[in-house]
Amino acid sequence: MSTTAQPAAPKTRTNSVVSSYSGLLKAVREEGLLKRRRSFYITTFIFLCAGLLAAGTGFFLIGESWFQLLIAAALGVLLTQMAFIAHEAAHRQVFESGPANDRAGRFVANAVVGISYQWWMNKHSRHHANPNTVGKDPDIDMDTISFLPEQAARQKGFMAWFARRQGWLFFPLLTLEGINLHATSIKHLFANKQVKGRVTELSMVFLRLGLYLAAVFFFLPVGMAFAFIGVQLAVFGVYMGASFAPNHKGMPIIPKDSKVDFLSRQVLTSRNIKGTGMNTLMGGLNYQIEHHLFPNMPRPHLARASEIVKEYCAEHKIPYTETTLTQSYGIVVRYLNEVGLAARDPFDCPMTAQRRR
Repeated sequence: MSTTAQPAAPKTRTNSVVSSYSGLLKAVREEGLLKRRRSFYITTFIFLCAGLLAAGTGFFLIGESWFQLLIAAALGVLLTQMAFIAHEAAHRQVFESGPANDRAGRFVANAVVGISYQWWMNKHSRHHANPNTVGKDPDIDMDTISFLPEQAARQKGFMAWFARRQGWLFFPLLTLEGINLHATSIKHLFANKQVKGRVTELSMVFLRLGLYLAAVFFFLPVGMAFAFIGVQLAVFGVYMGASFAPNHKGMPIIPKDSKVDFLSRQVLTSRNIKGTGMNTLMGGLNYQIEHHLFPNMPRPHLARASEIVKEYCAEHKIPYTETTLTQSYGIVVRYLNEVGLAARDPFDCPMTAQRRR
């Protein structure tokens, strides 16, 4: 029988230089890396809008043809890129003004992508405050996937069987993540608790959803329409999940009551993805360490910031993790499979079963 391997939690650091990242922040500010880059985001937004317009034109010109599934796949990619813009607006990366960022983020998230901006803000802010921290980071809360051994150990029946294979099933399961993101955010807007801008967000989300479904089902046969929506949501879910998953999965888990300084918490629980074109492909999420240290830093400045942070971490002997995209996926699959072993019945061990017989 094998035991579940889990990354060790970071130890509390008492060194005053390490426990405060004021020196690092000063270096970043002196290079102007926290200054907004509105022109970059406006240009990117215009480019993506042109892509959506081209996809819409192609949709109407192609007509009743299975080539429409190519348009659906393109929409999945374009909407994910739009979601990256909404994510960056939520982090105040686009404009100096907080309200201006909120207006832009809310419009892009609700009216273009079809996901509640307020739901995303609530969930993602808690993640940034306590990444990979038990009981505090919603991204490692039990859902379909068990991210912690104790979660997997509680699974019974089919879910226990699933947990033991969840690493291999993780990426296929992402084909349903698009549906999950839409459904969960709408559920949040209908919750009884107070939701800022509930009426506005519900109006935009349902208007966007209604127009989208009306166009697809009006111009395409029913079967083709369902296939179109299925492909678009599957591509969107896989692209979103494959962009966010490599950043923290398989990195150290912090116990709920541990006291870890901000710098160590953010660096030791995050993983960067290196490679040409990653900054565009992953919407800046490839520089996850820098993104967590400086959440309001615009995407174009993250590459330079990574050089500063890497040098700072080397000087203070703080592990700085970066790998390729494919290697990160391997780490995620392996980690989830190891976590899933906690759901295994001890009598599944061949030697134990043989002795029982």
